[in-house]
Amino acid sequence: MKAHWAFAALLAAVLGAGTSAGAAVKTRMVSYKSGNETVQGFLAIPGTPGRHPALIVIHEWWGLMPWVKEQSEKFAAAGYVSLAVDLYRGKSTDQPQVARELASALPPDRALRDLDAAFHYLATRRDVDPREIGDVGWCMGGGWALRLATREPRLAACAVNYGELPTSASAIAAIRCPVLGNFGALDRGITPEKVRAFEAAMKQAGKPFDAKIYPDANHAFENPGNKTGYRPEDAADAWSRMLAFFQRTLP
Repeated sequence: MKAHWAFAALLAAVLGAGTSAGAAVKTRMVSYKSGNETVQGFLAIPGTPGRHPALIVIHEWWGLMPWVKEQSEKFAAAGYVSLAVDLYRGKSTDQPQVARELASALPPDRALRDLDAAFHYLATRRDVDPREIGDVGWCMGGGWALRLATREPRLAACAVNYGELPTSASAIAAIRCPVLGNFGALDRGITPEKVRAFEAAMKQAGKPFDAKIYPDANHAFENPGNKTGYRPEDAADAWSRMLAFFQRTLP
């Protein structure tokens, strides 16, 4: 019982880090231009006035589901204007086969264009400091977070949670910002071997990369919707690591 309460206290402290008493987060769906098209995202804004750092929040292969919106709200409570992009343009699912089809059908050029547009949308907001914009993603979204890091030189920080890691020297050389990674040792897709190879390549290229591999965790261990693989203690630790990382890189 003592262990349970200790973990509950830790989780409460992590979720509350960076918040201001009485400052309610504001949320709404917003529209912005991506090329000649108009796309939508879920925007969460800190309740405190002034300019803030910002985060592009990138969903898993399920689409823009409630859990991803919750992460945006938590980041906003910690002081970040957070835009959860909708790469599927309104589609989402809780069925693995449908999610696989949606991810496979996602045009890479369109996805990158939408992420570029998300960066531009945040950078032109009055409540955002354009020098302090990072991104974060989980699973499929983690891979896209890193792709944006290879493409957008103004990106100030990138956090990837069990997402696909680039292997080419040119892609790694194009990363201009610090990268944080959280991974599961039991993940058969993003394996520890792949993480260590990426870590070695980043080190050789002189790029900062802070990786943690959780020994008893599998893929998607941070999402409570993963009924068999969710690990609340590891998820709380990963969240704490992300907050500390963004506090260092997006002051």
